[in-house]
Amino acid sequence: MTATDPALTALAQGWCALSLLHGRIEAHIERALQAKHDLSVREYSLLDVLSRQHDGDGGHLQMKQVADAVVLSQSATTRLVTRLEDRGLLERYLCPTDRRGIYTNVTEAGLELLEAARPTNDAALREALDEAAKNPELAPLVRAVETLKAPVPA
Repeated sequence: MTATDPALTALAQGWCALSLLHGRIEAHIERALQAKHDLSVREYSLLDVLSRQHDGDGGHLQMKQVADAVVLSQSATTRLVTRLEDRGLLERYLCPTDRRGIYTNVTEAGLELLEAARPTNDAALREALDEAAKNPELAPLVRAVETLKAPVPA
């Protein structure tokens, strides 16, 4: 394939459309979460991911797993955890079986904020998708997003 190959150009245009859709959705949700709950999209995502942990086998996520889930580097995730810990929304503690491991849990205050913010997140997502569906280039992507199901962890 060359840089002027029509297939490559179509692929690049598709990627641009997907990137545009993602950016619009994230910006819309960000504004709603900030205005109503003083949370960023990344903070909300981190609280959501960590709230799904459990004490059973494989229930606690390592920082790399958390970073992958919220699509941030490990260092950015650690800084985000620290900010939320400073706000009393998360707490860290040593793993009882491996003193080198550190677990991160959502506090009661964090769970309450997450539950209060969830309807805002969901409504803002719906609004952003509805608005994007009006754009003929984005409408097929919106339909695809609406039919996707979350992957089941292995």
